Amino acid sequence: MNTELALLSDSLDKKLEVLKEIQSYNIKQEQAFLDETVSLDDFDEAIEKKEELIQKVIKLDDGFETMYKSLKAELEGNREKYADDIKVLQDKIRVVTDMSVAIQAQEKRNKALVEQYFSKSRKALGIKRRSSQAAFNYYKSMSGAGDIPPSTLDNKQ
Repeated sequence: MNTELALLSDSLDKKLEVLKEIQSYNIKQEQAFLDETVSLDDFDEAIEKKEELIQKVIKLDDGFETMYKSLKAELEGNREKYADDIKVLQDKIRVVTDMSVAIQAQEKRNKALVEQYFSKSRKALGIKRRSSQAAFNYYKSMSGAGDIPPSTLDNKQ
């Protein structure tokens, strides 16, 4: 039984480490968008890496749930015997839960920063298009390509 409890504890430790990695990526992304030093390749790479880490968290959660279900009856039946181990697990679960909530908040902030960044990029692109169109129209008018001969004049000679 102590081995199974140790495995549960290790699972929570691993999950916490993975969550710290995710948090690290979130902090880097947030800083890049705040400083406006965004590399879209780095952004895509970070998204892919975070997806891999999220899959690890899901696997760890599934493993933890499976093991806990098999131990639940024993733990509840002998609560006094395993009180210290249960307390340690509860503390770790609390830390993991707090970290998960913090990551969700970071993700929400980062989403807003990403939306803001792309909104600015779209506006800048629109300004560039209008400038290009104005320059093209100016070029056409100066080169005579935009001149339309009057149709009301008599062209007979």
